Amino acid sequence: MNSDDLKKRTKEFAHKCVKVAVLLPRNYLGNHVQSQSIRCGTSVAANYRAVCVAQTKAGFISKLSIVVEETDESYFWLEFIIDEKLLNKKSVETLLDEADQLRAIFISSRKTAQKK
Repeated sequence: MNSDDLKKRTKEFAHKCVKVAVLLPRNYLGNHVQSQSIRCGTSVAANYRAVCVAQTKAGFISKLSIVVEETDESYFWLEFIIDEKLLNKKSVETLLDEADQLRAIFISSRKTAQKK
């Protein structure tokens, strides 16, 4: 998978996070989780684009670390949605799996970059 594929994949992830977030109940907890989910889900895509234009190895690793953190936070909020029964588990599972896969990809990429 090349950087263009990952740009597309992370952007699709962001869109799906937004779509799930807008389904959340309109109450204090739902609004809070909605805001957090949208922020970190879209941040994955935006920060991955920054990784792609990093000018130094240190900058690349630093920006990639942000992507790892935001992907992990997205995973947390998706789990939280399920735990709190804010949405049906089935409606979140696919996105949860995608967050897990993206997190693994970015962690692996960071390890590879740190070895070089």
